[in-house]
Amino acid sequence: MSTAPHAHDSGEVHLVARGIATAVAPEDGLTDVQAALLQAIASALTGVEVDYHNLEPLGPDALAEVLASRPEDYRQRIVHHMVLGELVLRPLPPEVALRVAKYAKALGIDDQFVRVARRYAQGAYGLAWLDLRRSGFTEHWEDADLAPLKSASIAADPLERAPADPELEARWAHFRGLPEGTLGRLVVQMYDGRGFPLPGSPTGASAFLAQHDFVHVLADYGTNLKGELEVFALIGRADPDPKGFAWLATLVGLFETGYISDAGFFERDVREHNIQAPGMHHRLADAIRRGKVVCESYGIDLLTVDYHELADRPVAEVRALLRIPEKSPEAVEARSPGLFDRAGMSVIQQRYADEHAGGTP
Repeated sequence: MSTAPHAHDSGEVHLVARGIATAVAPEDGLTDVQAALLQAIASALTGVEVDYHNLEPLGPDALAEVLASRPEDYRQRIVHHMVLGELVLRPLPPEVALRVAKYAKALGIDDQFVRVARRYAQGAYGLAWLDLRRSGFTEHWEDADLAPLKSASIAADPLERAPADPELEARWAHFRGLPEGTLGRLVVQMYDGRGFPLPGSPTGASAFLAQHDFVHVLADYGTNLKGELEVFALIGRADPDPKGFAWLATLVGLFETGYISDAGFFERDVREHNIQAPGMHHRLADAIRRGKVVCESYGIDLLTVDYHELADRPVAEVRALLRIPEKSPEAVEARSPGLFDRAGMSVIQQRYADEHAGGTP
């Protein structure tokens, strides 16, 4: 499957880049992390190389004129690139948050993630998380079709642990008997090889959170913090509803800046700067690109897919069905590890794998 982006007008890409860079630059100019990430995203999505460190300013009204013919969802995604560019700042200068809000208004976008970033800039981290949780997850959850989760124990909040569900646990245990190379067999091998309790068990992941583990298999991403950033960047961008950006916004707050302390399914861990790690800007940008391909060609939120009905199919077949493209050469060169690569595991997961090598979970 081709990974080449659709053709984009180089002049427009540079104009948009100028607007984004102007919107998110702190007083001393773009940071290296901002510039590298935004440049990688532009390249991954458009095929156009832009040096974000050497761009002339472009104001909000001028950017709005550039994008006047673009539909609202396109302009909203541009605003999300701005928000991502400011969310990697710690601290987030209030003037940057206010400037991004002006750009969003000029583009005709009323977006909850712009408000979340302003809360961060004000130091109101708790209120920001409430806003992000309500508008990014809770409303989306209320409208979702929960049948694919195959669970009778659905939590009222999508980010909280659900009650034990023996029938769901048995469903997952059944995957162990599926043929090698099938989606179900590989996802349960991931669980067993890392010591993860099965969904439905008293300490297992909720049926909702377990949905993203199928994507780990299909996208071939690791399960350490960098791999989680990759998988949720793909999932969030694959969602036709722009609210899917909440996943990436949350993971950045948990694993890069520490703006979020606890999201129910993950706890804050900023011992390492994951986005600042070598090659991570290419890996994250490629995950966004892959999600965009899925959004445009498959058009269904990956967290609502009935993976249980697909569990007995070969992974390659399910990837083709969901239109998940391969990783780009840039991501591979940046050492984006596969699901079963040791480099894709956390230290604790590696230790478990070593202790149980060749054994039965």
